[in-house]
Amino acid sequence: MKYGFVNVASAIPSVRVADPVYNEKQMEPLITQAVEEGVEVMCFPELGLTGYSCQDLFRNQMLLDGAEVALMQLLTFTRSLDIIVIVGMPVRTNSLLLNCAVVVQNGAILGVVPKTYLPNYGEFYEQRWFASALDFRSEEVYLAGSAVTITSEPTLFVTPSDLRFGIEICEDVWSPEPPSTGLSLAGADLIFNLSASDDLIGKNHYLRSLLSQQSARLMCGYIYSSCGYGESTQDVVYGGNAYIYENGHLIGESRRFQYEPQLIVGQVDIERLRTERRMNTTFTTAQSRHHARMVHTSPTGDVEFRLLRYVNPWPFIPSSADMSHSCEEILSIQTAGLVKRLAHTHCSKVVMGISGGLDSTLALLVCVRAFDILELDRSGIVGITMPGFGTSDRTHANALVLMERLGVTLREISIAKSVTQHFLDIGHDMDQHDVTYENGQARERTQILMDVANQVGGLVIGTGDMSELALGWATYNGDHMSMYGVNAGVPKTLIRYLIQYFSSTLSDAKTCEILSDIIETPISPELIPTDEQGNISQKTEDLVGPYELHDFFLYYFLRFGFSSAKIMELAKHAFNGAHPQAGRYDEETIRHWLDTFTRRFFAQQFKRSCLPDGPKVGSVSLSPRGDWRMPTDASSDLFR
Repeated sequence: MKYGFVNVASAIPSVRVADPVYNEKQMEPLITQAVEEGVEVMCFPELGLTGYSCQDLFRNQMLLDGAEVALMQLLTFTRSLDIIVIVGMPVRTNSLLLNCAVVVQNGAILGVVPKTYLPNYGEFYEQRWFASALDFRSEEVYLAGSAVTITSEPTLFVTPSDLRFGIEICEDVWSPEPPSTGLSLAGADLIFNLSASDDLIGKNHYLRSLLSQQSARLMCGYIYSSCGYGESTQDVVYGGNAYIYENGHLIGESRRFQYEPQLIVGQVDIERLRTERRMNTTFTTAQSRHHARMVHTSPTGDVEFRLLRYVNPWPFIPSSADMSHSCEEILSIQTAGLVKRLAHTHCSKVVMGISGGLDSTLALLVCVRAFDILELDRSGIVGITMPGFGTSDRTHANALVLMERLGVTLREISIAKSVTQHFLDIGHDMDQHDVTYENGQARERTQILMDVANQVGGLVIGTGDMSELALGWATYNGDHMSMYGVNAGVPKTLIRYLIQYFSSTLSDAKTCEILSDIIETPISPELIPTDEQGNISQKTEDLVGPYELHDFFLYYFLRFGFSSAKIMELAKHAFNGAHPQAGRYDEETIRHWLDTFTRRFFAQQFKRSCLPDGPKVGSVSLSPRGDWRMPTDASSDLFR
């Protein structure tokens, strides 16, 4: 494993029923292909060496002997290959026949796992030929010339890189108590399922749901291989289903009802799965009751690492398929939080600064929804525009028109005179556009909001977003402070989509036009004077870096605790042009802004340690009372 990634594969070969030697030969090119693609572990379908649908031929000694001959061929073929292969075959013990998965590496048998739950209904009567692992005691048998211990005890296979995987077979995962549950709780990162599931109308949909839920519930990688073309079609048809899931997400699948062999390769992030488990106290509590015997594999040769999986450049943004649903849900969460705060405080007034930018616009829209739900007059929303030295005509006009169209109370209070007097009082040169010049304006605006809130008996609603909180891009005791921050859980890259969605629910064309222009306006605190044409001269992303990069860094740093090296590797892959709407950044640029993110994130924790309340809307939050509790004076050296 490198960066916690492991390459796995599910293979579906061509099959001749009751022809083990032929079937093994069909596996060889798929194994070769898997090796070429850097696969570490792969699996084939249930009873793949003989074919699943042999029925009473499983009682024939020649078929069982033929299966062992085929296994010997496979051992010889894999002797010099760096890969672990899992194949299905019938295995004889002294008095029982078992439906087994055999784990092979470098020409040796690492272990044999018998099937636990045998179907005996419909078209499947496995109990006619096989015994269950539950009816079996541990026994040493000779298989393909080697002494092998077979046991019903849960077994984990452990690689030198500490990858741990377990195996279950077909019906096992359909049972009320799948072996994969105990195996995962005992430490299995991956579950391989060798299957032979026939296809019926609607069954595949249920199967996909089952595998997705099992991998999500166990926070594991789940690799499934079911037989396809070549099995007997006497009464049923096998579609050749291969799936690879990671914590409920499908990352690879076969095409059903194909007539050629298929190899499905996927890259599973083991580090991510283990982080999820460590963070889930329910999982860690359940682990204490489960154990398994360990079978250690041999070391494998070094394989050049290539990131195979798609990496979304915007991890906070919902997919287009459920964009509207997700945006409605997020806005509902923000609104519900504010509704409760207003109802609890018996407050019918809110005060907020409206700049004509993204953040204040989203906060205003949330306030409008909350007031409508509470059946309060929108005039109770006091929107204050506070033009200063850097306010552009564009944002000022948008703020005024938006408030007018939404029917809120509009107030305009210029900060120019008060800030000029303040600078005279403290002896600051007005021509020196430094941090004092900028923060003095931000704190004056916050003072106005707080005082007007006292004046009208309302709450100050904060507009700052999660991305700004991560970077510390807020003036301490300025826009950093409010009485409720509705955007505290929303990253910058998501805000445009939320405003677009809100706009789509309106019938007022003029309001939609204003919202569209706000979305297109460059992000800026507007604290530095405009240029000669009255345009914005101070652009946030020129100063702190692209928000799409910072949100990417934030997600993987907080959500999974990834190292800077791994985040760097993911970012290079995500912003390489694979997504046509994402920015493209070279390695040097990504490294520069990642260092900026890490430095600022650690240095600015003191601002997050005293954040106002605000609703959590996604899997990541910076609230010091919830998801993120960090010492204010932690060093960033190790993380850069």
